[in-house]
Amino acid sequence: MAVLLLAEVTDGALALDATAKAVTAAQALGDVTVLAAGSSAAAAGAEAAKIDGVAKVMVAEDASLGHRLAEPTAALIAGLASDYSHIVAPATTDAKNILPRVAALLDVMVLSDVSAVVDADTFERPIYAGNAIQVVKSSDAKKVITFRTAGFDAAGAGAEAPVETISAAENPGLSEWIEDKVAESDRPELTSAGVVVSGGRGVGSEEDFAIIEKLADKLGAAVGASRAAVDSGFAPNDWQVGQTGKVVAPELYIAVGISGAIQHLAGMKDSKIIVAINKDEEAPIFQVADFGLVADLFEAVPALTEKLS
Repeated sequence: MAVLLLAEVTDGALALDATAKAVTAAQALGDVTVLAAGSSAAAAGAEAAKIDGVAKVMVAEDASLGHRLAEPTAALIAGLASDYSHIVAPATTDAKNILPRVAALLDVMVLSDVSAVVDADTFERPIYAGNAIQVVKSSDAKKVITFRTAGFDAAGAGAEAPVETISAAENPGLSEWIEDKVAESDRPELTSAGVVVSGGRGVGSEEDFAIIEKLADKLGAAVGASRAAVDSGFAPNDWQVGQTGKVVAPELYIAVGISGAIQHLAGMKDSKIIVAINKDEEAPIFQVADFGLVADLFEAVPALTEKLS
């Protein structure tokens, strides 16, 4: 069997962590061909060729494939689909936009957020905010899958897969780019960071969220937030961790002032080490934490930040 994996390419750069983890998942299904598509994708394709387990890389560069437009990329993948039994991607924002369109063009179902591969037809995916695992068996001739990469280790580097340049498909012209508004940050990207410090409603205000950011900066960490904190205006939407936000699995996750609602746990429970700081000793977050500190966050967090100095 052959697998076509859509690499995560942003502004010409490969999202190595997400793509390498998706390669690990895809290897269980067959030989992996990586597709790097964008207005500029050659450098991303060359980097993808070094990932262990990649048999081949195809690079498609065209203006129509830039600016994260889903329809031209979906048309490209659908045109390549005849040679592959599985079409997969990491479950990123881009892939969740593109792969359902691919599935519709191929008249098959899409299997989203797959967390384990049982066999070529059978997969596991979390449901009910991660409280249950659903086993799905697909009879479709072609499987379209997004992988929840938090459950997979990243493939290593050192390979030298061949790279082929291909042409883009005809642009369906269903959407057009107007402008990008991107929040710039010197901190690591949330979904691939090794350390994440998240704040919840207990932080109290947007101004007080600065203590979360200061701790994160001392640790070289990404900043996250619970939905309650985001809904209260303490933090921007792109910091949200949880069922309706981003799924993270860092080496260290520090939850500050977060009660541990099931929706939040669904987005961070795969973290290797979880540290919780909360003044409520009955908070559900302590049930999943490896280390817990029952304390006033406004005393504990500045003290911890000072010690790290």
